[in-house]
This record gives sequence, structure tokens and C-alpha cells, in this order.
Amino acid sequence: MPLYEHVLIARQDISGTQAEGLVEHFSTVLADNGGKVVDTEYWGVKTMAYKINKNRKGHYAFLRSDAPSAAVQEMERLARLHDDVMRVLSIKVDVHDEGPTVQMQKRDDRDRRDRDDRPRR
Repeated sequence: MPLYEHVLIARQDISGTQAEGLVEHFSTVLADNGGKVVDTEYWGVKTMAYKINKNRKGHYAFLRSDAPSAAVQEMERLARLHDDVMRVLSIKVDVHDEGPTVQMQKRDDRDRRDRDDRPRR
């Protein structure tokens, strides 16, 4: 089955537990349609680059899934109909990366890696 990565943005005025509940809800939608959620991450409340439905912030969540395209289409359809979800993005990938995403890594680890790659003067 194809591999996908999904990012969900939920309204800022719901609680963190409700946002994590949305992730579980959409994970069960994928599972009910023949897919499997490999990994989930809750990134927290983040400021968006522009307003969406008069909201400046949103709860961000990330899912890695192994699902047929019909299951992904159904999950996206239900996400568009859900009142608390503002945006959903699904990307088909060749392979899932191991470990946490860049959003979940410590800032020191990211900066140190960037410094090592730069040429010396």
C-alpha cells in the first residue's frame, strides 16, 4: 500500500485533548477503510502565517499512514466536513523517515547539525 503523511490544523479554541481526540478519530477512519496509522505526533498550538477563518493560531497534528487512496480520500472528506478542522494536507511519500520530525526535535540538536554543515571561513 502507498505511504502517506498528513498534517491537520484544528481551531485554536479547542483543548489539547480534543485536538488529540481528532487525531484518534481520523486514525480510526483510516483503519476502518483498510489502512494503518504508523505514527502520530501532536505538535501543539502554533502561529500560522496567515488567518484562516479568523484564527491566527491552530493545533497542529502529524500522522504517518500506510493506507489505500480510497481511505485517504475518505479521511480528507470527513476532515473537510468537521467543524474543528481548518486544513488538512496529505502527501504521498516513498518511505517514512525514522525518528521524530523536525518539529519535535530539540532546538539545540537542529542548530548544532546546521552549524556542522556550514563551511568554515
